[in-house]
Amino acid sequence: MKKILTVLLLFAATACTRQQNEIKLLDPANFSTTVDNVPVTLYTLRAGDLTMQVTNYGGRVVSLWAPDRDGRYDDIEIGYPDIEHYINNTGERYLGAVVGPVANRIANGRFTLDGKEHLLPQNDNGQTLHGGTIGLDRMAWHVDEATDSSLLMSCTLPDGRDGFPGNRAITMKYELTPENEFVITYEAQTDAPTVMNISHHSFFNLKGEGNGNVLDEILTVNASHTTPVDEHLIPTGEIADVSGTPFDFRTPTAIGSRIGEENEQLRNGRGYDHNWVIDREDNGEVIRVADIYDPQSGRGIEVLSDQIALQFYSGNFFDGSYNGKYGKPIGYRGAVALETQRYPDSPNHPDFPSCTLRPGEVYRHTCIYKFYTK
Repeated sequence: MKKILTVLLLFAATACTRQQNEIKLLDPANFSTTVDNVPVTLYTLRAGDLTMQVTNYGGRVVSLWAPDRDGRYDDIEIGYPDIEHYINNTGERYLGAVVGPVANRIANGRFTLDGKEHLLPQNDNGQTLHGGTIGLDRMAWHVDEATDSSLLMSCTLPDGRDGFPGNRAITMKYELTPENEFVITYEAQTDAPTVMNISHHSFFNLKGEGNGNVLDEILTVNASHTTPVDEHLIPTGEIADVSGTPFDFRTPTAIGSRIGEENEQLRNGRGYDHNWVIDREDNGEVIRVADIYDPQSGRGIEVLSDQIALQFYSGNFFDGSYNGKYGKPIGYRGAVALETQRYPDSPNHPDFPSCTLRPGEVYRHTCIYKFYTK
């Protein structure tokens, strides 16, 4: 028994040493700055088989190291090598960030709540995207508590910021668990009627950042309907059955198997950039909503949430014009985003489930990315 224990301890020590040698942590000095008088730095979280680095500027996940089926580590999060790239980027704005206060799009940069019209920045082809000009992704969040495996952050949005009403207090917690889960929880309160639909915008490539496209990754979404969009990616108001369409991922299907089909919705999104209506009740229970798996590496992510919808984006606007953290171009369809949420443009669709938040209520949202290998 003593000999077996010694062998096991040696094996564990060897595995730990190999993990440390394979993981290349980014230098916090490259992320040290001040934004709006709030100190910004880079935090390293560890639990289970995962190592993640996060900056409190926009709550951005910068790197996420996970093992493949053979125990080899890669960074599967698309990101930039320093804070300057995030603040003054010329590529993808939302890499790894929290987005809101209303994620996704609001048509024509306006909505009416309780009879009052609110005008928002039109920061995306005449629409409002992910909260507008500033948004939660361009704020330095206060770090209220940091441990080896978790980060608790908070911010306050003043009344009228980016056109949204109400003074809103928001808390957000990132936590890695021994079960290889990345758990995200949000809470928000307001002193005036407002709208709230926060989401997380990590871009994943399960082969590793810059290691090819995601078209052979296998996606499952527990949804029998989507909300179709027009050419501006604004929901038409229809709730469409996915049966017999390229949007049916109820059984595991390669992302690239139907992405090139002749289909109006695929044309509008230049691929997949759509909202799936999860087959569930709107009861706050955390359930499995999606799964993505890479046959090459054996890595997978199970997505669990208490939200009623999921935006799946297949990286259609990546074009290789800028590089990730390690000097590799982020090419066409080189990453996916799986964003748990309420429906896009909900404030302008009375028939959609509401995203209104009123004084005395608490907005809550849990999203879990559970990593596995097989």
